[in-house]
Amino acid sequence: MTIAEDDRATRLRRLRMRSMRRGIKEMDLILIRFADNRLSAMSDAELDGYEALLEENDQDLYAWVSGQTEPPERHAALIRQISDEFRLER
Repeated sequence: MTIAEDDRATRLRRLRMRSMRRGIKEMDLILIRFADNRLSAMSDAELDGYEALLEENDQDLYAWVSGQTEPPERHAALIRQISDEFRLER
């Protein structure tokens, strides 16, 4: 494994942990499913966007994913992917 591959593997593990250790259980369940199914295929730029999304408040994230409120434009595409993944996993 190269240094770059090792760094990416570490980043993916860190993002996975952050996905399942949220403030509310609903977001833990939604984000860990997404992380397990999608993170490894994401580009570095897409991982940057996911990491930025993880900085958001759980109540806001849940409202966006569940369709209660519209997400900010910077997160809209990723929220759609997460919402689609969540609907498929139910």
